[in-house]
Amino acid sequence: MSTNTTNEFGGEFGGVTLLGKAHSLSALFIVLLRATIGGMILFAGFGKLAEWPFDASGYLANVDPASPVSGLYGAMAAMPWFVEFANVFVPATQVLIGAALIAGAFVRLAALGGAAQMLLFYLGGWSGDILALFDSTLVYAVVFLTVAAFGAGRVLGLDARIERIEVGGLALTERFPKLRYILG
Repeated sequence: MSTNTTNEFGGEFGGVTLLGKAHSLSALFIVLLRATIGGMILFAGFGKLAEWPFDASGYLANVDPASPVSGLYGAMAAMPWFVEFANVFVPATQVLIGAALIAGAFVRLAALGGAAQMLLFYLGGWSGDILALFDSTLVYAVVFLTVAAFGAGRVLGLDARIERIEVGGLALTERFPKLRYILG
């Protein structure tokens, strides 16, 4: 592996142009980041499955009253059908998100799903204390978004292969350009 090459990246955000150069080891670290955050959520899902039946009602019903979502989560806890849905949805999606990230398949979709879950856990766990503003679930959400932004599935992941699958003589993402939003 050459360490002399750099990769340029950048974009525009709010009228400000952001430019940077990544070190050649950046690709390795984005794969490690993808696998680590994928493993974290995969094993969180496995942990819930190992304690089956998982019950989301305790979490939903006991959100700190200072949280901006306490009323909403309390209302969800009061709906048995929603609790049953969450009991299956949360561990199942955690396992699927983790497996997808580790394999590097549908990385943007999986990472956005992981970020959404972490944001929901963050809001549910926030006590309104300014010192708790930057807790681990917020950091996890940002890591998931970073993995999505870097198209981490294209580096030692299945997304690079999926994008090249030929459909009607064209690569999948050329044939269906919107798939770039979920692959990568």
